[in-house]
Amino acid sequence: MKAIVVEKFGGPEVLKLKDVPEPKAGPGQILVALKAIGVNPVDTYIRAGTYTRKAELPWTPGTDAAGFVEAAGADSPFKVGERVYVYGAVGGVYAEKAVVESSRAFPLPDALSFEQGAAIGVPYATAHRALFLSGGARRGETVLIHGASGGVGVAAVQLALSAGLIVIGTAGGDDGAAFLKSIGVSYALDHRKPGYAEQVLKLTDSKGPSLIIEMLANVNLADDLRIAAKRGRIVIVGSRGPVPIDPRDAMTKDLTVRGMSLWNMTDAEREHVHADLAKGFADGSLKPLIGAKFPLAEAAKAHAAILAPGARGKIVLIP
Repeated sequence: MKAIVVEKFGGPEVLKLKDVPEPKAGPGQILVALKAIGVNPVDTYIRAGTYTRKAELPWTPGTDAAGFVEAAGADSPFKVGERVYVYGAVGGVYAEKAVVESSRAFPLPDALSFEQGAAIGVPYATAHRALFLSGGARRGETVLIHGASGGVGVAAVQLALSAGLIVIGTAGGDDGAAFLKSIGVSYALDHRKPGYAEQVLKLTDSKGPSLIIEMLANVNLADDLRIAAKRGRIVIVGSRGPVPIDPRDAMTKDLTVRGMSLWNMTDAEREHVHADLAKGFADGSLKPLIGAKFPLAEAAKAHAAILAPGARGKIVLIP
């Protein structure tokens, strides 16, 4: 079968399509014929060798995918032919097939395409964990979601709206703001324009948002501390470097700043999150949005695209 293999850390050019042996499912595992594969920013960090978690080379990237069960090992609850989405695999999912522990696979609702299934694992679980477990989001609160047009951002918007929160979202450019309005964001701001943080304060009668979901802390955290509401919470989902801040901004308002990584999610949390997500997919309040699609052989282009400004939904690879 074909798979993307990384034999040395580096730029997108190190992503090579190669022939590899077809894996086999063991006890408690399933072999999934993949129809769509999700691309996440963390894939690019690990590929470059700059992430805190070092991959053992040779390495096949990828965590999110969707397809159908081709074979099921003993003790697996899944049946051959069943549609599933997966979060994590034995050996990565940038491939035509992948072996997955049954606990990392979930039924794919009939209403969702394989491409949409590949957009669930990291984006929706990250957004859910950031909003509710780390952020303690409560109905009626105002949440500021930075980078709300990307995969995690769109998921966070949908989850926040379905939970009764007031959403302020940011994206790049007037077209980005228009995109946010098209997915239900009442207060959509262009984070490329100077002074947009002051607009957040105006929208909240100078009180600031109770919760901030931060996708790029190295750019925004100092402003977040300045504009957050008293006793507000800031959840850091992403950062691409260090940032100078004034701790007094947190001290004077009793702010809580929490970092979070999906890798720290426990098995119990995972079961709870995906059970809750299933309710949203069933009632239609959650609907993954797909942006660009690339053939598996063009994984390098997908890695370049996901770090470029102007994200609109989830980037997927098609085997």
